[in-house]
Amino acid sequence: MKDPTFWILARTSGLTAYVLITVSMLAGLVVKSRPFGAALRAASAVDVHRFLTSLALGAVAVHGVTLVLDSTVKIGLLQLLVPFTASYRPLWTGLGVLAAELAIVIAVSFPLRKRIGGRVWRRLHWATYAIFALATAHGLAAGTDTNRPWVFDIYLGSVGAVVFATGWRALTVRPRPSTKGAILVQDPDRSVAV
Repeated sequence: MKDPTFWILARTSGLTAYVLITVSMLAGLVVKSRPFGAALRAASAVDVHRFLTSLALGAVAVHGVTLVLDSTVKIGLLQLLVPFTASYRPLWTGLGVLAAELAIVIAVSFPLRKRIGGRVWRRLHWATYAIFALATAHGLAAGTDTNRPWVFDIYLGSVGAVVFATGWRALTVRPRPSTKGAILVQDPDRSVAV
């Protein structure tokens, strides 16, 4: 009889990673939304978002390592790095690999924000929607526990929460004031459009 430890760890770490990706995304969406924005705009809210992202990436790493160590689905290290090469449900496993690789790119962009510029960084962050969609498709189609009602409910609740938070943010974010044609007066504490 095979030891199921790695198989159980692979499944639980995959679900844990998905929940953490969802919560991290929700934290990122809520940081700039009214009425929560005023209370959450502090640097600590961004730190919580980054911490959740780090936890999610850690869970993704545990998910990948335990899949390699387990003998149930036979996934090798190379198959975790090159999308669509796994023998187990190659399309759906490949989407998970792509989601993980995109998540790493986004995580690496945090400390590079000043170097790459705020505009590029924000545009790059739009990829979080692709990460979430790819992770959802991966979990639903490659996950062996999706047929369990409580697991399906996790996916349904996560998608619903992200859709709701996205709509909330779209409806509540204040437009940035236009500085086109304005003269910027430098104040030691802030720049003011005149």
